[in-house]
Parts: sequence; structure tokens; C-alpha cells
Amino acid sequence: MKVIAVTACPSGVAHTYMAAEALEKAAKQEGIEIKVETQGSIGIENELTQEDIMSADVVILTKDMGIKNEERFKGKTIVRVGVSDAIKKAPALMKKIKAHIESKK
Repeated sequence: MKVIAVTACPSGVAHTYMAAEALEKAAKQEGIEIKVETQGSIGIENELTQEDIMSADVVILTKDMGIKNEERFKGKTIVRVGVSDAIKKAPALMKKIKAHIESKK
């Protein structure tokens, strides 16, 4: 079970990274493999590879601002969340995603 995510916020500073950390922690608690790309004020970090994208079951994108290169995820199951929800509701989000993935098997 693998999830990838891209986090970004309008200021491109704290919330971008707080969301990434919250998603990583919640995924770990659910036994989900995750890789998070951040699109902050210093640019793209931990950039997702084509292999990461191809092997992912679900893509999480924050929706507070446009995600660069979003076309890479065409054909994937995409979940869009606000950056504040990615921070505050990451455990519930991961539980829902895990249930969705397991129901598809």
C-alpha cells in the first residue's frame, strides 16, 4: 500500500512542511508507505519520480494553491485536501485512504 502526496501553501513556508510531516506520521501509524513532495518557497523538494507515481495507490494533493506539474498524476486516484486539514486531520484521512485501498483489493 503506497501513497504519494504533494503539499503546498500560499506562503510556501511552515504549513507546507507541517502538512508533509503530519501525513508522514499518520501514514506510518497506519502501516502505509508514503513519499511527500513539498512545493515551498525554496522550490520543489523530495520530488516524486515517475516510479513513485506509477507505484502509488493514491495521490494526496493540497488544494490551497495550484500544484506544479499536476498533469503527472493523470489517471491516478487523487484526494484533494486543504493544507490545514492535512495537518489537523491526517490520521482520519489515512484511515479513510487505507479503507479505500483495501476495498479495491
